[in-house]
Amino acid sequence: MVSARTKVLDKYSARVYKNRKEHIVEIDESSPDQQIVANTRAVPGIMTNRGCCYAGCKGVVLGPLKDVLVLTHGPIGCGFYSWGTRRNKARVENGASFTQYCFSTDMQEPDIVFGGDKKLRRAIKEAMEIFHPKHIMICSTCPVGLIGDDIHAVAADAEKQYGIQCMAFSCEGYKGVSQSGGHHIANNTVMRRIIGTGDKPPKTKHTVNLLGEYNIGGDGWETERILKRIGYEIISVMTGDGSYEDLQNAHFANLNLVQCHRSINYIAEMMETKYGVHWLKVNFIGIDATIKSLREMALFFGDGELSARTEAVIEDELAQITEAREFYREKLKGKTAALYVGGSRSHHYQFLLADFGMSTVLAGHEFAHRDDYEGRKVIPSIKIDADNKNIEHLDVEKDELHYRAYLTPERYAELKGKIQLEDYAGIIPDMKNGSVVVDDLNHYETEAFLAELKPDIFMSGIKDKYVLQKAGVVSRQLHSYDYSGPYAGFQGAINFARDVTMGIYAPAWKLVTPPWKNEPILEATVSAGGGNA
Repeated sequence: MVSARTKVLDKYSARVYKNRKEHIVEIDESSPDQQIVANTRAVPGIMTNRGCCYAGCKGVVLGPLKDVLVLTHGPIGCGFYSWGTRRNKARVENGASFTQYCFSTDMQEPDIVFGGDKKLRRAIKEAMEIFHPKHIMICSTCPVGLIGDDIHAVAADAEKQYGIQCMAFSCEGYKGVSQSGGHHIANNTVMRRIIGTGDKPPKTKHTVNLLGEYNIGGDGWETERILKRIGYEIISVMTGDGSYEDLQNAHFANLNLVQCHRSINYIAEMMETKYGVHWLKVNFIGIDATIKSLREMALFFGDGELSARTEAVIEDELAQITEAREFYREKLKGKTAALYVGGSRSHHYQFLLADFGMSTVLAGHEFAHRDDYEGRKVIPSIKIDADNKNIEHLDVEKDELHYRAYLTPERYAELKGKIQLEDYAGIIPDMKNGSVVVDDLNHYETEAFLAELKPDIFMSGIKDKYVLQKAGVVSRQLHSYDYSGPYAGFQGAINFARDVTMGIYAPAWKLVTPPWKNEPILEATVSAGGGNA
């Protein structure tokens, strides 16, 4: 029997086939160490769903900071795309929150020709007069890098002139191969300029930072609610509903919780080296996954009372959703799903689907590296290429004043094999035999795999959602939750199951017939002798 992978690849030319076959893996349980190619340039001409370096820096990591005015230096379309397509919710504190605004210098052709430095300075002046921010971050897009505007000099001048923190991020869209490069750039500057500059110590010893949580649809709030019920003190969230001041004091935490591994593992590693803050890979998407993460956190702190409170909260949260969980499981049991979104979501949501009896037939990431697929064990074998060298690697050293590891070396060694302490196994080990893993899935492959695998629902990103709907397949958009959510934690799992059930049992898209199926949308004639067609 010809596999779905073989059928999809068969349509490619020899050159494209050679490239794409390394990015598509069909899980074979008899081959435990299957490899995949990732974090390489997309094939020119193929309709990739990736974002750019700027989108990763401004749109993902920096944009959710509520008390920072993030200013895009570039065309207005770049600023709008990185702002209008996400739902990073934030509470207003001290009368101000900038997340609802789209700030841009709106570069035009004259600015490209004669330089945009003056326009950037005017934009900062206008922002100070109208909004009075204490912190400004400048993110550059492609034209800025091409014409050479010195945004770092402008930022330094603004700091002196206005007495604020102003920092620049050279995150031009063409750097790297995807938005992953932008994550790295943002992580470096946040680590260099912000984390560790605060002096507000915590009140308890059960202190954590929540990394890689961007509060889409209120996910971060639901996670915080559960953690606070147990008794954890949350120092900072990076960066959903996060603040500059919270980030300054992040080094006081005893544990970093890493939700999205790809976007923020750099900060987790650097904080471990500089401040001794250990990190734990967690997943608060899914009922059983949330329980597992909470128990691993309790095991890390090794406190009997904390463990008891953890079990009591788990029991109470489960009791509140028992009836709804059974109802939706009966509705969704046996259904299949495909997932193609950024970060760790294509991995996390498989656990949530499994909670309701659904299986995953395809999963992939927009901007993953090999370790996101195969686990961190492969990092030493990943070759550094020219694209990776475009992104600065920040080396940090131990901070003798603030370094304080919570675990003793002996306790660390004991826990290392029991919990996901400073480790991530990747998505492939959790994929079932015969399922498909795809890196940098494109529009053709999306349609082809839909035809071969026939999933009941496709969890998508922003760009590919409409391809799926036109194919008559229901889609849930996991970058903004289609204005629903939260989906994290226990209550969030029920919200998710409700939305999926509504989608599958109300297949509106299958009732729509695209006009091109009934009548031609292009008409042409062919004449002999090389005439015009």
